[in-house]
Amino acid sequence: MAGSTPFRKRRSRQPELTTGPGGDAARQDASAPGDTAGNHVERGRTASLAAAVGRGAAKGGRGARAGLTALADRIIANAPRIPVRDLATLRAQFPGLGPEELADKLVAGAAHGTSTVGAGVGAAAMLPVPPAMPAELAAEIAGVAAVEFKLIAELHEVYGLRAPGNLRQRSLAYLAAWADERGIDVTAPTTVNAALGGQLKRELRQQILKRTFRNLPSLTPFMIGATVGAVMNRRDTRRLAAKVRKDLRARQVPWEALPEGPEGPLPLL
Repeated sequence: MAGSTPFRKRRSRQPELTTGPGGDAARQDASAPGDTAGNHVERGRTASLAAAVGRGAAKGGRGARAGLTALADRIIANAPRIPVRDLATLRAQFPGLGPEELADKLVAGAAHGTSTVGAGVGAAAMLPVPPAMPAELAAEIAGVAAVEFKLIAELHEVYGLRAPGNLRQRSLAYLAAWADERGIDVTAPTTVNAALGGQLKRELRQQILKRTFRNLPSLTPFMIGATVGAVMNRRDTRRLAAKVRKDLRARQVPWEALPEGPEGPLPLL
């Protein structure tokens, strides 16, 4: 028929009839299952990544805690081996000095010792080697702890307040004083007995962690860390000594009031 559209052309135009709002909705509905599956896959990948990050953080936290515990155990094991001079030895080495002058000498020597440790670690980190940094920090903290432990023990001798007990018990008590940055109250047994339990390790870990963050600048390369480490360690040792001496002065026992054996004050061992 003239003017009519052939059948083949009508069939070819039939898909065009599905265009429009209804057709778009139909295509969206048809593609919805695939999109949903893709979203599930993406969410699964994100969850897997989050889980992996969580496991890594937990593993890193356990590793850091294990490192702090190992360093605390090392400090505890080394403490009884550190030579501590008793009052008689100190008075013989520094004759004519009173308690305050003798304490000043001990603080000056300890500050020089810890500054040397900081400078040595800083010099070792002149060319930074990231894998070696934790070991360098641990070595510095252990060295500083040994010097300051000796200082605290000898300050207690100078002020007539030696911790009670045998060598190991006194060592643990002085370590607790180092961790708390306080002097020992020998008249209160709880302050000494607390050092013999698990509380000491927790306090040591906290002190080690604080020292770790504080000593990070000593790892600055090109000898800058050596200067920074020396200055910071000297300052921290003097600050610690000031806190301990303030506590010990409040409970100081005069030298003439101390019990003496046949050859002077009671021996350390």
